[in-house]
Amino acid sequence: MPPRAKELTPAQIKNLKHPGGEKPVKVAVGGVSGLHIQIWPSGAKSWVLRTRYGEWAETRLSDGTIQRGRKKREIGLGAYPDILPGAARDKAREAKAKLEAGIDPIAERKATQAALIAAARRGMTFAEAFDKYAAQKVKEFSSERYKTQWRRSVETYALPEIGKLAVQDVTLQDVQRVLVPIWESHTETASKLRQKIEGVLSWATVSGYRKGDNPARWSGNLELVMPKASKVANAQNYPALQLGDVSRWWQALQARDGMGAQALAFQAMTATRSGAIRFATWGEIDLKAKVWTIQPGRQSSKIPANEPAKRIPLTEPMVALLEALPRLDGSDLVFWAPRGGALSDATMGKVMRTIHEADQKAGGKGYVDAKTGEQAVPHGMRSAFRTWVAERTNFDGDLAEVALFHKVGSKVAQAYNRAEQVEKRRHMMAAWGEFLAGRKPSKVVQLQGARG
Repeated sequence: MPPRAKELTPAQIKNLKHPGGEKPVKVAVGGVSGLHIQIWPSGAKSWVLRTRYGEWAETRLSDGTIQRGRKKREIGLGAYPDILPGAARDKAREAKAKLEAGIDPIAERKATQAALIAAARRGMTFAEAFDKYAAQKVKEFSSERYKTQWRRSVETYALPEIGKLAVQDVTLQDVQRVLVPIWESHTETASKLRQKIEGVLSWATVSGYRKGDNPARWSGNLELVMPKASKVANAQNYPALQLGDVSRWWQALQARDGMGAQALAFQAMTATRSGAIRFATWGEIDLKAKVWTIQPGRQSSKIPANEPAKRIPLTEPMVALLEALPRLDGSDLVFWAPRGGALSDATMGKVMRTIHEADQKAGGKGYVDAKTGEQAVPHGMRSAFRTWVAERTNFDGDLAEVALFHKVGSKVAQAYNRAEQVEKRRHMMAAWGEFLAGRKPSKVVQLQGARG
């Protein structure tokens, strides 16, 4: 049995010095077998327990001899003088008792630390998790404006309700509290918001901040307690012109001057969104090829950055309208405000409202939606175009959906069918232009053999 170390007093331990050299030295302090004070060349000191534990076993050494003994273990017990000799001896006895009981103090300490870290992670709020998730997600978008827009719905609707909740504690009822108030009135926004919340919670789960099912998941979860978005989306349809009023409205529009009226006419002919019109640039338009190309992520394009550019065929009347437009020095905008810059979102709406009110003053009924009786708005021209395709023509409905920048078919079909069918759509849009002008019979037949 090795000699038992003499028990050093607190004063003796305090006065211990490093003998010199670059390596730390260990000095047995007694009181508990194996307890040492480790002294570093800098003079710093810490407590170390050197001990053996477990069953006796035989080990063959490199020279062929057999050594019999127990497993060695060296356990750090903390820094001196943060831990004084009496406390160090108590910690050493406790560690040795655990080893004899089959408990590894170091593994136990690591497990405790891991549990504390996990608890701290579970304390992360939804707002904090969203910031971290968004920091990675917005890297997919090239436009700063689109990055801001992507965050806006979460900041507007979700953070005020669940932002301060621990991400671990967000439940299905919390998600419903965010979504239900806007599910029918702003269905598209709410649907995208649900996907973002689901993404934040999924990120929190894989990052170790949350456990359990994702309460924002639709399949087998929210779909059981909320109506499908497709069933309530009609609640946010924009008031559209009735087909019987289209040519009359168009003639009234042609009598109007100004950039707002020209922009509204171009939107009607192309069946595009007002944002795409207001921020259109001459750099996007090839008058020779008669094609307007909108790049993904462009301001107010509504084209996600991860999708391909959209090409819009230009008909002869569209080209004629563009060629007649005045240019603004120092600006590439096609349609511009009187004081420079892009047209405001309300400009085209004001033109449409003025035409509506003028018709009413002249004794007409104005231009209202057939179902709601509300005054038609610019965005409603897209609905009028889609209704015209369905009710007055033999054009393929999918062709109209492509023209409206809507996704067609299943995700698999979308992956394999990326054709834009520009020439087929050019023929369709030319027929739509004729209908606007009142120069086509009630039935328009799609030409056979038109190439896409």
